[in-house]
Amino acid sequence: MRFTPQFLDELRARLSVSEVVGKRVKLKKAGREWKGLSPFQQEKTPSFYVNDQKGFYHDFSSGKHGDIITFVMETDGLPFAEAVERLAGMAGLPLPAVTPDAARQEQRRRSLHDVMDLAAKFFAETLASRVGAKARGYLADRAISPATQLQFRLGYAPPDRFALKEHLGKQGVSVDDMIETGLLVAGNDIPVPYDRFRDRVMFPITDLRGRVIAFGGRALEKDVPAKYLNSPETPLFHKGDNLYNHQTARKATHDGGALIVVEGYVDVIAMVTAGFSGAVAPLGTALTESQLALLWKMADEPILCFDGDRAGQKAAFRAADLALPFLAPGKSLRFALLPEGQDPDDLVRSGGRGAIEEVINAARPLADMIWSRELEGGNFATPERRAALEARIKDLTNGIRDEVVRRYYRDEFIERLQRAFAPDGGRGGFGGRGNFRPGGGRPFQPRAGGSANRFGGQGFGGGFGGGRRGQPGPTLLPSGPYQAASPQLAASPIMKGQRSAISRREALILQCLINHPWLLHDHLEEVAALELAHPEAHKLRAGIIAAFANDHHHSPDPGELAEKMRSDLEKGGFSQVLQRVEGGITTAAVWGAREGAARDDVLATWHQLVALHRQYHSLLRELKDAELALGEDPSEANLAWLRDVKARIAEVDGTEALIEGFGELSGRFQKSV
Repeated sequence: MRFTPQFLDELRARLSVSEVVGKRVKLKKAGREWKGLSPFQQEKTPSFYVNDQKGFYHDFSSGKHGDIITFVMETDGLPFAEAVERLAGMAGLPLPAVTPDAARQEQRRRSLHDVMDLAAKFFAETLASRVGAKARGYLADRAISPATQLQFRLGYAPPDRFALKEHLGKQGVSVDDMIETGLLVAGNDIPVPYDRFRDRVMFPITDLRGRVIAFGGRALEKDVPAKYLNSPETPLFHKGDNLYNHQTARKATHDGGALIVVEGYVDVIAMVTAGFSGAVAPLGTALTESQLALLWKMADEPILCFDGDRAGQKAAFRAADLALPFLAPGKSLRFALLPEGQDPDDLVRSGGRGAIEEVINAARPLADMIWSRELEGGNFATPERRAALEARIKDLTNGIRDEVVRRYYRDEFIERLQRAFAPDGGRGGFGGRGNFRPGGGRPFQPRAGGSANRFGGQGFGGGFGGGRRGQPGPTLLPSGPYQAASPQLAASPIMKGQRSAISRREALILQCLINHPWLLHDHLEEVAALELAHPEAHKLRAGIIAAFANDHHHSPDPGELAEKMRSDLEKGGFSQVLQRVEGGITTAAVWGAREGAARDDVLATWHQLVALHRQYHSLLRELKDAELALGEDPSEANLAWLRDVKARIAEVDGTEALIEGFGELSGRFQKSV
């Protein structure tokens, strides 16, 4: 056979039906389909429909039905081989060489699919056996039910070095086949090939026909070089050309579901379990050009859902840069950033479907992500810096290949630049003399800029005292790398699960400020700069600062000031948030955060809390960097780095106990009285 099924699948994947049919038939969008007049017989009312998601056309007037190959054969009167050759030319797909052993190669691929299916069955059976108890425990901890395990064909690779090799050997599978499918590790320096996957939970990766083509394995032990291990490149598997859960997601998006791209296997499974069947993930790499093309075949605007920390933002920016040149009319991306410290699996387990829906509904357009990245942390006080910003944005828009999209992007960013830098009350162009105004009146609020306030710091949306007395001012967006996806998301209680997710340390910091507002006299800028992970913590901090700005000069007595602070916060609608802060403090031993504590205790507690908080967030960022480095280069040095970071995080958790112990037994109780 000259054209293998793999080649024909690739051809159909590269050319949409509407693209091929549109060269002969004038099509109009009709919901999720296209319609036009029949090319096979004359008609006045359109009855010819094209469905790109399902990859076929149907003509109700003549009853003809088929894919791009049959359409060319029918309309141009070509034989099958010539129709394929013509379409391959349109797609820029090289024709396979005509060789005598083409049929043998196709049969070889079929046999390799059989080997992978046998391996998947072995892993699934092992998971269900006594040996798989530890793996079943891990899956139970991740709330992956037995039914879901069967749905995704999950399995377990036992720790034995030759378990799979011996099992497949008994089934008549040769060692060469096991090596070619990537199931065994072999090489000139390896005398006896051995199992690639050992002591790992196994995630089968399938193609669009549902055939297993590769595996991803999640280690159960902590101290292993790679937490996740994927199959290598094989005749069946090219990781940059496939997506996890592709087959299920394609059907889900055709049925009207959202296409959501997450980072890992467990995240996909959690999303599907929560009702988002259109969830997919790249396979151990950043999003590739081929994967982007696959996404756009399923949906016009896929939603990329990343962690809300610095690594997640970097991944979002990389995806935006990748997509920018390939944007086409109607084809773009949206970006949803999760609350810091939570991935989709965490969020589903804590808040269910509603938690995910809030994040997805706050997804930002690609243009917003580009604009945010270019303005992030920037200082545009001089004409030269504003000119440099304009030049960068111009270079970015010039990279868009489609002329129409390029023009609209250029107009969009010109308008944003004009609003951002125009003097108050007018449009001053790129080089206007007015101050930079964050966001320029748009929903997006960049982190740069701001005007000086009467406390000597930087204002946030008009200063701390912008509201009425006793009412909280504008919401403070995070100043660190954990910026919420949008002001709406930052102001949201982030659903049920998030309402109880304020960390103990953040709750203690907030309680210190509520019970001892005098801290803000000397630590205002420090408070404003703290990286707080929870959206409600951001909101409450903004309310605390606004209330302090209104009330600090009215009552010099610390006790009265604390009472006034709490009263203002309750009037401002923070009662439930205050309750959740108190609920997040799981011990009563932190005397310095409580009412009535001595000033020395308060200051000691505050300094220790802030120091530990900063150190912890710094280590979290370093942990991400270490994990990424180990994934790219599993060397001993990178492994040692990762272990060192984890050890230091454990030390921080242990050191946190030092802020406790200023209770009545410390002897300070009398001093405070």
